[in-house]
Amino acid sequence: MDSVHNEVIIIPCPAGKQVYFASDFHLGAPDKVSSLQRERLIVQWLQEAEKDAAHIFLVGDLFDFWFEYKKVIPKGYTRLLGKLAELTDKNIPVTAFIGNHDMWMNGYFEQELNIPVYHHPQIFMIGNKKFLIGHGDGLGPGDHRYKMLKKILRSRLSRKLFAALHPQWGIGLANQFSRRSRIMTEENTFLGEEKEWLIQYSKEKLQQEHVDYFIFGHRHLPLDIDLGNNSHYINLGDWIRYFTYGVFDGQEMKLCYYKKEDKIKQIGNQ
Repeated sequence: MDSVHNEVIIIPCPAGKQVYFASDFHLGAPDKVSSLQRERLIVQWLQEAEKDAAHIFLVGDLFDFWFEYKKVIPKGYTRLLGKLAELTDKNIPVTAFIGNHDMWMNGYFEQELNIPVYHHPQIFMIGNKKFLIGHGDGLGPGDHRYKMLKKILRSRLSRKLFAALHPQWGIGLANQFSRRSRIMTEENTFLGEEKEWLIQYSKEKLQQEHVDYFIFGHRHLPLDIDLGNNSHYINLGDWIRYFTYGVFDGQEMKLCYYKKEDKIKQIGNQ
């Protein structure tokens, strides 16, 4: 189980501003054409969000696969990376979390985009509400096989071995693995509170301390579950099927659906 950092990070949310959350873009999947269309849609959403954004959280699996070699990053995603650089240049803070598909981040976002990247769940105070935010993979009971695999893949030795492969071979091999992993996640349906590991994880954390909002991705399902005592588990869904994101206005957190049909049609007419 990933440990949660004990340090509480304070995020201001002034009146009239909002904090945005999104996850599971999976850019690169399932093919170049549809990924590019989705990337344009995401950039358009970011353009709209920046009008009143106090902060933007990107909660993992932005890419279907990502690996940072010492002097090389995967080809593509120019529009998203450029937009993120533009946001931080405008002093709009952006925070990113690694997911199970882009766990091999190693300084590029921090150095080139001025975006801090968290590798474990983190607690934030936003306004007067406490948030626990993380991608969500490997949390809670069960899934022991994946937890062991995750520990191996995130090890320094695994990074070195993969970096030794030529990118043409390494990225091609990783894309096949990512495709199988994503399909397994996407096919999942809501299992009920007793069988949803992230809900169980959230309930266990509530026995230790109060958290107003548990914000996760990974499950590809937009969910807002009342845990009692003014605490909610929220899963952000994805931008493959649901096109959902979270918004916190300083008082209340809600899930929103981007109107993908109208926006995609608009993009196609440009």
